[in-house]
Parts: sequence; C-alpha cells; structure tokens
Amino acid sequence: MKALIVSGHNFEDSELLVPYYRLLEEGVETHIASSQAGPLRGKHGCLVEAQALAQIDGGEYGLLVLPGGKAPAVLSKDEMLLDLVRDFMAAGKTVAAICHGPQILAAAGVLAGRRVTCYCTVAKELQGAGASYLDQSVVVDGNLITARQPRDLPDFMREIIRRCQG
Repeated sequence: MKALIVSGHNFEDSELLVPYYRLLEEGVETHIASSQAGPLRGKHGCLVEAQALAQIDGGEYGLLVLPGGKAPAVLSKDEMLLDLVRDFMAAGKTVAAICHGPQILAAAGVLAGRRVTCYCTVAKELQGAGASYLDQSVVVDGNLITARQPRDLPDFMREIIRRCQG
C-alpha cells in the first residue's frame, strides 16, 4: 500500500509529521502533495517538500491523510483535491483526516450520513454537510478515520496503522 498526505502552507506540523514518519516506520511508501510542488511551511516552522497534485495518480494510493492547521481552509477550494477525495471515498479506500482536515471532506460533499470528529470549532461545518459529530479522540466509520487534535495522534495513528496492516 502507498499513502498520500495532502496539505498546504500553515499545516499543523505534528499532524503531518507524525503520520508521515509513522507510516514510513511501518514500511508504507508515503508521499506528500499539495496544490503546487515545492516547500510547504507548517504553523510552527517545519518545512516539507511536496509534489504537485496534478502529478499524482490517485489510483496508486490506498490511503489518503488530510492533516489540519490552517491549510484545509484553503485546500477545501482545490477542485483537484476534492475530486481525489471523492474518488477515494467512492472506491472505499481509507481516508484519514484530523483537526481541521475534515473541512476538506465537507467541501467534497462526502460526509452525508457519516460519523466523524474534528477540532471543536469545525463541528458545525461538518454537521451542516450532513455528518454526525462525536466528541471522541478518534472515530472510525467504514473507510473514514477522523480525529480531533494533535493530542489525539496516538489514537489516530493506531487506527491508520491497523488499516495498513489489515
């Protein structure tokens, strides 16, 4: 299985780096992508190199990770990413989003009838998209894994790694 992490400038550093390095530790080939290729700077100054989404073949990946921070507010307007999310969801591939990451799922229109969690300030937006919000560290609903915030990363990653091993 290959994993794709999609983010943008002002991502929450730990929410991108922890999944990236944990997946690599598990032997999962993992790539980072964004709307445009080049370096991305996290909210706390971390730099990562991203490939352009236009150069990504979503069919090669079995896992999509959407970190939080301020990046999802911008990325939720990227039609290429929204199409990628819709394709993953329609194919039943694993999609994992944390903190503000589920904003992208709401914009893609894939949350109707789904159980999710997110950072508390995003809950109403997800409910408006038809989701049922649960205030839990991690929520698994079929192929969808969501978590609230950085302190929930251990639970989030446990579920992602389970999926990768299963």
